[in-house]
Amino acid sequence: MSNKNSISYRNVGDYNIPNLVLPPEEANITLGKWGMLHKDYLLKNKRVLFTTLFTQGKLYQHCAEVETQARDMFDTLIEQMKAAEGVTEQLKEENQMEWVCRMQNIEARAREVVYSEIVFK
Repeated sequence: MSNKNSISYRNVGDYNIPNLVLPPEEANITLGKWGMLHKDYLLKNKRVLFTTLFTQGKLYQHCAEVETQARDMFDTLIEQMKAAEGVTEQLKEENQMEWVCRMQNIEARAREVVYSEIVFK
């Protein structure tokens, strides 16, 4: 069954359900950690925006842009914090445990900034 708008439907019990298909360009986009977190956040917390982007065929493109922004911000923050706190390759050679602890701390703080500024916004 179809109507004037060329939308096809399928019968499920007493209901006509539209056959929705994602545009082909959406199928080729692969999301990483940041993009998947953002998609999940939109689904759980911003359902109207999620539905709008999904029905317009722009959800994965939007999440891929968030992925790129988040990755770039994370890498930049790591480098800036390492420089500001004196976490160098020399420290890594002299005291590996200290270097690992400080790097994990820097990465955790950078991750929190990326979450609040880009992913969960």
